[in-house]
Formats: sequence, structure tokens, C-alpha cells
Amino acid sequence: MRKDLVGRVLLAAGVALVPWLAVLWTTLPDPYPAQHWRVAWVGLDALEIVGLLTSAVLVWRSDHRAPLASIATAVLLVVDAWFDVMTAGRDVVFSLTLACALELPLAILCIAAALRPPRAASVQAAVMRREAAHV
Repeated sequence: MRKDLVGRVLLAAGVALVPWLAVLWTTLPDPYPAQHWRVAWVGLDALEIVGLLTSAVLVWRSDHRAPLASIATAVLLVVDAWFDVMTAGRDVVFSLTLACALELPLAILCIAAALRPPRAASVQAAVMRREAAHV
């Protein structure tokens, strides 16, 4: 698929969702009993575990896929923190503490790992620069 087409589709989808926010804001009930509440939260935390472990292994191996896993994991951690705090009710202080002490710092660490090029790639780039300088 051409990247300009992908860009246009993503732009259109983003713009189309703006009015949808207004619809959700005006029509959704504030309190809402949820089905499968336990499964949803356990599933989200299980995805975070998979993301953290995958990111760790890929970072240790200097795998070029490490930034992808790290960014995906950071997103999961931020989403978890957001929903923990927003759905906390009387436990909001505990949820804020958990978000600020664990989930958000781990997300920042994942982002930092994603922005740092894998060691093998940086070593290879340095070798290529040295070789180019000798030409």
C-alpha cells in the first residue's frame, strides 16, 4: 500500500473521530456496570507482562525490533494508568500512586529504550562511518 494513501486514510480517520468524541461525551452514562471487568483488567496486565518481557529480551539482544515492542509496551502502560485512575472511585489515591510510581516511570523507560538505537545498529553505523571516511 502506498504511504501517501496510508497517510490520507489515517488523517481521515483521525478527523472523523473528532465529532465522535462529542457523541460519546453527550451519550455515554457516567457510571456504567461493565461485563467481564475482571477479564478486561487481567488481560490488559497480561499484555503488559508480555510487552515488558519481550522488550527486555529484544533490548538485551540488541534486536532491531526492540523499539517497536518498547513503544507498544509504553502505550499499554499509559493506557493502564489512565483507566486505573479514571475508574478508581474511592481508591483514586492508590491508583494515582501506582500510576506515578510504577506504570508511568516504566512507560518512560520503554520510550527511552525505543529512542536509543540498538547497540548492534549503532556499532554497525560507526563501522560504516569509519569505512566511509577512509574512502
